Amino acid sequence: MQRVSLGDLSAAARALLALPASARRAAMEQMLSDAARAEAHRRRTGQTAPCGGNGTLMAAALARPHLPPQAPGTAAYLECLHLALSVILTTK
Repeated sequence: MQRVSLGDLSAAARALLALPASARRAAMEQMLSDAARAEAHRRRTGQTAPCGGNGTLMAAALARPHLPPQAPGTAAYLECLHLALSVILTTK
């Protein structure tokens, strides 16, 4: 997976917001896995992955149902950002 940017985190949070809270952690783990597979494909072939994009978390997140951008202070959005960061930090 490519380096994570603030835009990646925002996209992941928007995808997580579209899910029930009970499904969010597994979805975040799956997005990271999808991004890693797409990055491996991109490095191997020099092309984006047919179903996984370019290896960024943003591409993996935006390939899923997602909500429009949220106000930065929205509690649910901040909870999803927190979850995204927690999963990223614990899977490295």
